[in-house]
Amino acid sequence: MEPIDLDLDEAELELPSEPMHLNLGPSHPAMHGTVRIVLELSGETIEKADVQIGYLHRGFEKMCERGTWAQVFPYADRLNYVSPMLNNVGYALAVEKLCDVAVPERCQWYRMLLGELARISDHLTCNGAMAMELGAFTPFLWYVKAREMVWDILEEETGARLTHSFGRIGGMASPPTAGLKDMCRAAIPAILKLVEEGEKMLLKNRIFIDRLENIGAISQADAIALGWTGPCLRSTGCAYDVRKAHPYLKYDEVDFDVPVGTKGDNLDRFLVRLAELRQSARIILACCDRMPDEGPVSVDDPRFSYPPKSAVYETIEATIQHFKLVMEGAKVPKGEVYSYTEGGNGELGFYLVSDGTGTPHRVRIRPPCFQITGGLQSLIVGGMLSDIVPTFGSLNMIGGECDH
Repeated sequence: MEPIDLDLDEAELELPSEPMHLNLGPSHPAMHGTVRIVLELSGETIEKADVQIGYLHRGFEKMCERGTWAQVFPYADRLNYVSPMLNNVGYALAVEKLCDVAVPERCQWYRMLLGELARISDHLTCNGAMAMELGAFTPFLWYVKAREMVWDILEEETGARLTHSFGRIGGMASPPTAGLKDMCRAAIPAILKLVEEGEKMLLKNRIFIDRLENIGAISQADAIALGWTGPCLRSTGCAYDVRKAHPYLKYDEVDFDVPVGTKGDNLDRFLVRLAELRQSARIILACCDRMPDEGPVSVDDPRFSYPPKSAVYETIEATIQHFKLVMEGAKVPKGEVYSYTEGGNGELGFYLVSDGTGTPHRVRIRPPCFQITGGLQSLIVGGMLSDIVPTFGSLNMIGGECDH
């Protein structure tokens, strides 16, 4: 029997191998929406990634072009369904810009207050889900408890917890309730206390920090080149916030800061949202102090505003006005407009074209999630498979907004 030759070179010792192909999603529970990522792996290292959206496509823009201008509000709710009030306000401001209509002062404060409550809900959901997906279930429950406090207020004001359809062209569906300010002043400290409890548990946990710090980092230049806005852009150190750069409503009359990060990694995105949440609380309390207790919340213009229901039932003029607005829609002047606000994830823009009829000729949305999701591939290639979930979670991709 011949002896075995053990003097083999390194190439002969290596087993032939090929990259492993893996489908992540579109039904993976940590995908934050129906997104598919086709991965090419070498062990657990990602060599290639193909991010595919479109599985939730519902034709939002075309549906909006089939109804009246007012019938768009329920569709806008379902874009970013975590902070739908911000979508309502953004769309209303776009139509009002086209109509050259300015809403009453009380309505502007009211919209700001409701919008910042929605922003708090958005950030609580994102950070709570990030923590849960890394194994920290208790902070998720605390943040959801805080979000319930926000939803209690929104339900009291609008009648719905999630999809409100509360915006109107020229105002809001109804004035603030008598107890709104008291509810906000009572809820804000309780919400911030729950957020602080979650911070104590998470930000002193070495496992949590190691899973986020220096993971999914992006440079400021790359983020700007991708068209990023919102907390994801601000995590790189760029302090662009539509509320500061191009103030609308009453944002130029309240004092708040724009939190920024330095590295643009998962941890910075997490911390920026926590800081923004506190700034939103400051704005809400300022709105409670500044919003008048009396006055209209809609313009007194029969071309756009619905008459009071009592008048509809009692006078023929109001009945006709209501009928015309419901059946034919408000006649928005011919023209085109682009209006943008600061949504939960960044710059939320609406491009509208009117041909002078009661139906929009064109409705196009500029959702912040679309551009942000476009950068996911560059964030995860070269990293580990296990880092996809916290990285994708930190971007806060909302399926209804991205797959508009």
